[in-house]
Amino acid sequence: MSARLRSTISKIAPPAAALVILIAVWQLVCGFCEIPKYMLPSPGDVIEAFKKDWQLMFSHARVTLTETFIGLFFGILIGFVMAVVMDMFSIVRKMIYPLIVISQTIPTVAIAPLLVIWLGYQMLPKIILIILVVFFPITISLLEGFSSVDKDTVNLMRSMGAKRIQIFRYVKFPNSLGQFFSSLKISVSYAVVSAVVSEWIGGTEGLGCYMTRVRKSFSSDKMFAVIILISVISLLLIWLTSVLQRVCMPWEKISSDRSK
Repeated sequence: MSARLRSTISKIAPPAAALVILIAVWQLVCGFCEIPKYMLPSPGDVIEAFKKDWQLMFSHARVTLTETFIGLFFGILIGFVMAVVMDMFSIVRKMIYPLIVISQTIPTVAIAPLLVIWLGYQMLPKIILIILVVFFPITISLLEGFSSVDKDTVNLMRSMGAKRIQIFRYVKFPNSLGQFFSSLKISVSYAVVSAVVSEWIGGTEGLGCYMTRVRKSFSSDKMFAVIILISVISLLLIWLTSVLQRVCMPWEKISSDRSK
């Protein structure tokens, strides 16, 4: 068995074992405690509900993912621009940074109904809510990455006649990538949850709307199925972010291989 395969198994085995134990306990509780299905469906009931309604779930998931990707794109773009501007101009940082922090003290469940009232029940208010949630960790992580760059490296670049844009491209931006991807992993999960919450409050399509309908009909098995689907989507997006990080930061893999 190769070292890479052993390493992969050692990473996957513990969480997989914990998941199997959790499902087994869940099945035993439902089987022996005779809990009503509308209160706590068994894993078998949830699987059966997913089999029956998977086409409808995936149809709603497509809408939720569309909102998520559009909101992520603009959230990352706005966060990047704000971080660059605040890094370049200290006065802008002093003015905007406190406002950014204050914006995150407002609960999303309080903003979502207002966005629906102002902008209607279509996709736009969902995208705006995702942008509001995503841009903050992106902005803060990039700003910290730009600020934590080695001063001696910057001074060396300046002594060699490098311009500000060259210092940013070759020193500051690569230095901030690690923190950027760490915040992106958080942002992708927040984006999915924000999309679902906004759909729950007001909308005609999406997993949040689906959850609202099955909740009103007391179909707990379908509710659990869609909750698991949302979790799987979030985990897949986080995994894709990790893959993208390895592609964009190949030097990290080389450093880790040398340290072994």
